[in-house]
Amino acid sequence: MLIDTHTHLYVKEFDADRTEVITRAKKAGVMQFVLPAIDSETSEAMHALKRDYPNNIHLMMGLHPTHVGDNVAEELANVYAQLQQHHFVAVGEIGMDLYWDKTYLKAQQEAFAQQIAWALEFDLPIVIHCREAFDEVFEVLEGVNNSKLRGVFHCFTGNATQAQRAINFNMYLGVGGVVTFKNGGLAETLSHIPLSSVVLETDAPYLAPVPYRGKRNEPSFLKLIAAKVAAVYGISVQEISEITAQNAKKLFGI
Repeated sequence: MLIDTHTHLYVKEFDADRTEVITRAKKAGVMQFVLPAIDSETSEAMHALKRDYPNNIHLMMGLHPTHVGDNVAEELANVYAQLQQHHFVAVGEIGMDLYWDKTYLKAQQEAFAQQIAWALEFDLPIVIHCREAFDEVFEVLEGVNNSKLRGVFHCFTGNATQAQRAINFNMYLGVGGVVTFKNGGLAETLSHIPLSSVVLETDAPYLAPVPYRGKRNEPSFLKLIAAKVAAVYGISVQEISEITAQNAKKLFGI
């Protein structure tokens, strides 16, 4: 059994064939799906999908860093209200993204720190979005100083040193389609990392693995990611599936 620890199944890209996408995933051995939040506008779609698949879908709650803007206070209030009212398996996806825009750098850092505090309050792991912001993300994490802090560096693309630093903060590395990219560098990084620190993800509909790179990603493609990771570690796909699924179950309590 595979667990897709990061998939946006509720977004519009799946509106035309969501049921078929989930059916294909199950046929491919992907039986559990962990859904990251984006902002208040997508909350209801997430809850609706959870109601449709209560035994397969698990929800996170958080404010995505690229959605930190002028209404950040209002958005964060929604996150906290949701955490009080519903069951979630993590606070995410949260973090920092300095790829598109640095306008809200300080606001992103503050929102990230606030949501980490809530994760500790509710005893939940965090799922970190980090794009061109490793130094800034680590700066926030270093300010936390709490042994209960744990989570995932989603779509990890850093080097071996950054990977070890993340692991030292009780973080798993979320490995997705990038591991299949010819010049991605992630396979080389993974060769230095214990499998006990790895979970698998698709980030569907984004970042489809080879040979679907550039097309819509979907959870059934997780088996391609698992196959590549198996090749890196020199063990069977079944072992990769079992170990990474156990890691995900331990972290998310599913």
